[in-house]
Order: sequence, then C-alpha cells, then structure tokens
Amino acid sequence: MIGHHIALIRHGAYHQRKDTPSALQPFPLTAEGEAQAAECGAEIERILQEQGLTLDPVLHSSCQLRAWQTALIAGEVLKRAGHDVHEVRQTPRLSERSLGSAANLTVREIEAVLDQDPRFEAPPMGWKSDSDYCLPLQGAESLMMAGERVRGYLSETMVEKVRVPPGTVTLFFGHGASFRHAAHLMGVLSRAEIAQYSMYHARPLRLCYTGGDKWVRCGGAWKPRRREEPVLD
Repeated sequence: MIGHHIALIRHGAYHQRKDTPSALQPFPLTAEGEAQAAECGAEIERILQEQGLTLDPVLHSSCQLRAWQTALIAGEVLKRAGHDVHEVRQTPRLSERSLGSAANLTVREIEAVLDQDPRFEAPPMGWKSDSDYCLPLQGAESLMMAGERVRGYLSETMVEKVRVPPGTVTLFFGHGASFRHAAHLMGVLSRAEIAQYSMYHARPLRLCYTGGDKWVRCGGAWKPRRREEPVLD
C-alpha cells in the first residue's frame, strides 16, 4: 500500500525492576535488547528495499533511555545501509502511561501508599491493566489517557508531513501499552483486542495513513498475549 506510513516500535528488552509498572523506569537496554534494536534496523532496511519505500530522516522517540537507545541503534544500522538519518527527536508525548508521584514504585508499594492515605479507596483488582483506571495521585494517567497523548502526537506529526512524498515511512520508538491504546483510538484495534495483544520487542508494526484521520495496519504483527503471560507494559 503506497501512502504515508508510520512504524510503531516498542523498545528492546531492558533492565526492568521486578513487579514495577514500566512507566518512567530509567534503566538501559540489556545485551538482548541491543541485539533486538540492531535487528530492528535490519528489518526496516529489508522492508524499505522490498517495498520501494523511503525512510523519513527524523526518528521519533520517547524520553525513556530504552526507547532512545533502540532508536539510536536501529538508526545506526540504517545509516550504514545508506539511508539518511538526521535526528532522533525525543518527546515525552511518546512515553508509557505515567503513574505520577508513584512512578517506579512496585505494585505492592503503590497499593500500600493508597491504603495509608485516608483520601483514597483501594484500587480495583487488576488495576494495572485496566484501560480506564487512573491512580488518584498527582500526575497519574490512565492507559487510555496515555493512548490519547500518543495518538495526538502521531496525528500531529503526520499533519506536519503532508508534503512528504507518498511511500515515506516515519519511525516512532515507544512503549507497548501506550502504542496499543493509541492504535485503538486510531481505529486499528478494537477495545477487546487491546488486552488480547502485546507488542514484540523492537519489531516494526506499520500503519498507513489514508487521510481524514483514518489509519489501517499495513505491515507487521501484534504479539498474541498468552493467558498466563504477565502484563509488563
């Protein structure tokens, strides 16, 4: 499909604190994550060559180290393949769902904070993966709010690129949950599918902009989530 393409790319594997919602954890990629990021660049190069697409020279990344590193490593691979990569542009608008003042606490620590504060009720069961639940803490977002933030950035970026030739691919490096909720708000995933799927580490999932704020998936695959699989994004 020839049109304006974007690729949503979840960061590679990283040193994640156990039982802690991903949020704004500042830790780097693991060696496995670095290898995934390099393979991401090679996969994008294959897609560009096989489908006759052009790479947008500006790569977009969240401000989290794991996403920036993934963009940087993939970008270096694409540079060596002869593509123009001018910039990795960071923005907090591509970040994962923020837990506000509870950022980087474990699930148990967060629940203890709410239990100790007489102003708040206990969070519902499964609150971490509840699309609409927002912690009653300063600066916190729901997953759907994070998805709307990401969706807005994607849409605004594409509006700015109206004069970019069709067949150009713009890369966005971010986070699985906020990307999935953005995809739902863009009409690409149903509400039920948000929980049914995750995203592969550092594997491009391409959407095509068809105008009128309408999108379709045109390459790559969501990762089916196993019933027993823990929610890590």
